[in-house]
This record gives sequence, C-alpha cells and structure tokens, in this order.
Amino acid sequence: MPEPESRTVPVPAPGEPLPLGVELAPTGHPAVDAGLARLAALDGVPTDAHVAVYEDVHQRLADTLAALDRD
Repeated sequence: MPEPESRTVPVPAPGEPLPLGVELAPTGHPAVDAGLARLAALDGVPTDAHVAVYEDVHQRLADTLAALDRD
C-alpha cells in the first residue's frame, strides 16, 4: 500500500481559525465548480461568515439542478 502524501499545514496565529485543508476536485460543470470554489475560499475564515456563503451555494446548486430538469 502506498504511503500517504505528507502535507505541511500552516499553523494559524492564536485565536485564528484553523484551515480545513479539504481539496476539491473540479466537476467539469462550471456552475458547480463555481460553488465549490466559493466553499474552498472559506478555508480559514471564521465560522460566523460561513452561513451566508453556504446559503448562496445551496441556492446556486438548487438552481443548477432545476435547470437540468428544464433542459
């Protein structure tokens, strides 16, 4: 079994949020990838700022799914 890749995770200053370090793979669908990019940009941002972005991404993904039904 191959050894897992080692990564250096930056250590934030005391009181700063920890980065999640989650890597997102592109889907090839521009609207979905744009939503994923918005989520990736939250890494290291205080959690109280996450809700508005989650709601926006959720709405964009719901609109994208609804558009598939119309096509």
